[in-house]
Amino acid sequence: MAESLLVSIILPVCNQADHIEAIINEYVKALEKVQTAYEIILVTNGCRDNSADVCRGLTHKNSSIRVIESERGGWGLAVRLGLKEAKGDLICYTNSARTSPEHLVLHILYAIAFPSVVVKANRKIRDNWRRRLGSLIYNLECRAFFDLPTWDINGTPKIFPRQFEKLLLLSRDDDLIDAEFNWICRREGYPVIEVPVLSTKRHGGKSTTNYGSAFRMYFGAYELWREGKN
Repeated sequence: MAESLLVSIILPVCNQADHIEAIINEYVKALEKVQTAYEIILVTNGCRDNSADVCRGLTHKNSSIRVIESERGGWGLAVRLGLKEAKGDLICYTNSARTSPEHLVLHILYAIAFPSVVVKANRKIRDNWRRRLGSLIYNLECRAFFDLPTWDINGTPKIFPRQFEKLLLLSRDDDLIDAEFNWICRREGYPVIEVPVLSTKRHGGKSTTNYGSAFRMYFGAYELWREGKN
């Protein structure tokens, strides 16, 4: 059955010119061990370096790689652009800066083994106590607002089958897209499996999360909840 599946892997790319090629090469090498077809959709968004040039170069080396370019930035926007172009039976999006080839393949194998569930990462550790505290507050907030059984709202990879069509209609262009994703799963009754991830390693670049962005996410979750009630 796995041989007949196509897996779409959406990777938002923002200012990652110095390391994105190495990451994709590692992913391709790991994916070759999985007995299924795949496509990698690189979505460059708001880049101020030559990430788009590097990504276009990768398409010449591997026909399974495609590039979508957006002048506007935004995690949610990049995910949504990728979803519109994804052709796979299983659809995955993830943070390439934090996802190792081993974790990507592990989540894909879970999704192949359980084709009628959502598979998502649950990061068990954080870089420091501030991130641990901030993550705990945000996850508790989302669990309370949306009555969620899951943890690590923002954890990726996230993989779902195409028949869960409501997840193809995500609307947020910002970081709240992950809260929206989990909320839709809860609302539509899509079963979710969480895979523990014990790693804080970054391939490159720096996290864009700071006190300002954290506050926007806390308040944004509240606004998302209010919108859902109206």
